[in-house]
Amino acid sequence: MRIASGGVQHETNTFTATPTCLSDFIRDSNCGPDLSGGSMIFERFRGTGAIHGGYIAGAEAVGAELVPLLCARAQPSGVVEQKTFDTMLGWFLERLRAAGPVDGILLDLHGAMVTEKYEDAEGAFIAAVREAVGPLMPIVVTLDLHANITARMAELADVIIGFDTYPHVDMHERGYEAAVLLSRMIRGEVRPVMEFRQLPLLTMPPMQCTLREPMQSLMQRVFQMEAEPGVLTATVAMGFPFADIADAGVSILVTVDGDRELAKRKADELAGWLWDLRDDLQPKLTTIEEVIRIANAEPQGGLILFADGSDNPGGGAPCDGTVALRALLDANFQGAVAGVLYDPETATLAHRAGVGATIDACIGGKTDKLHGAPVKVRAYVRNLSDGRFTYRGAMMRGVEDQLGPTATLVIGGVEVVVSSIRRQLLDAEMLRIAGINPAARRLIVLKSAVHFRADFGPIAKQIFDADTPGIHRPDFAAFRYEKLRRPVYPLDTVSR
Repeated sequence: MRIASGGVQHETNTFTATPTCLSDFIRDSNCGPDLSGGSMIFERFRGTGAIHGGYIAGAEAVGAELVPLLCARAQPSGVVEQKTFDTMLGWFLERLRAAGPVDGILLDLHGAMVTEKYEDAEGAFIAAVREAVGPLMPIVVTLDLHANITARMAELADVIIGFDTYPHVDMHERGYEAAVLLSRMIRGEVRPVMEFRQLPLLTMPPMQCTLREPMQSLMQRVFQMEAEPGVLTATVAMGFPFADIADAGVSILVTVDGDRELAKRKADELAGWLWDLRDDLQPKLTTIEEVIRIANAEPQGGLILFADGSDNPGGGAPCDGTVALRALLDANFQGAVAGVLYDPETATLAHRAGVGATIDACIGGKTDKLHGAPVKVRAYVRNLSDGRFTYRGAMMRGVEDQLGPTATLVIGGVEVVVSSIRRQLLDAEMLRIAGINPAARRLIVLKSAVHFRADFGPIAKQIFDADTPGIHRPDFAAFRYEKLRRPVYPLDTVSR
């Protein structure tokens, strides 16, 4: 049994003007200038918590030969250039033809990619693969929990399996599940029937977190459904609301073995559960000034995390916002960390000066005017790093990554970590390589919305969702939708 695998992953924030080009995918994929498949993918992902780590382990468990063709990803940002998408899709199709006969396809996609031509880029990718392999070849697709799933995607794929967790700590498990299920399809052991439901519902990231209610209890019900006779898999996709496209928002999928009526009943049941939670899925935001007051009222009160989700690079934000940093400095707060801020200019300045130097820096606020102005300071250079690290937390464990040349600056009682590559602070190792033990600090301002909870959550006493400006702000009033289907809750009054 031979199984081909591959795909392109990008979460596109259409509200940012920064386009995504091929060099972004080459930099972030760490798979060479032509995004090589084959042995490079095995070397990078075997034994890791990534989707392809799960594909590899699942294929080995069922005795299948996995033929990885492409694994391309870029940090969330603006619309993907069409020539970039076409190039990567062309590479995948060329390698698929050159691979020789295969029995099935595993597609590692995100589900919220938008290109200059396609609102539904994943639908276009699946369609091209389907055309290449014909109607009978089984195709199983894995998607992010933030996928904006379309009817076209559900029609073209035999099975779609989405992540069950946010933070996404189950990527390996979902990849493994997909590989095993595909092998059962190839052997004729199951005949998947999938039902798709799109809800007239948008939700924001903070309350999509499956470590919090109501999502925690909802997912327990999903797992119970998956354990029922005949049910093969069920997916809740909470959608990516920072994409002004027709199909943005929440959807569900239920796949059963051969019984269309059962699939319909279970899909309606799951959609109903989710719809009933719509009012509980709206976040509460807190200002940095209020968090400073809370922290100062309890000087020995344990670590506080301020999740600056409005500037979350994991959702396409620039990651150089300064609103919280400026407030900390103005308050002369002691024992805080702000990071990781994307500021290659300041990182370069610090590296040239060296550890122990004092520099005049203009930190952050360089990408746009939406996330706070640059902060002019005199800063002490405490630590310098090449920015290379390995994820140690539950999300992406074992995968190597980089921040580029990185510097830790001290300004009064605040440490600021600046990097040369834009990355979401979701793993404590990203601070450790910068010389910071997060458990020993009073307050950390993280450029993240939810993913940080997987690794930082266990050491935190309190966590607050930030009330800050930005293109990833969890507040629908901050965005003007022009292409989104209407009506949709909570933008409109909806009777489902």
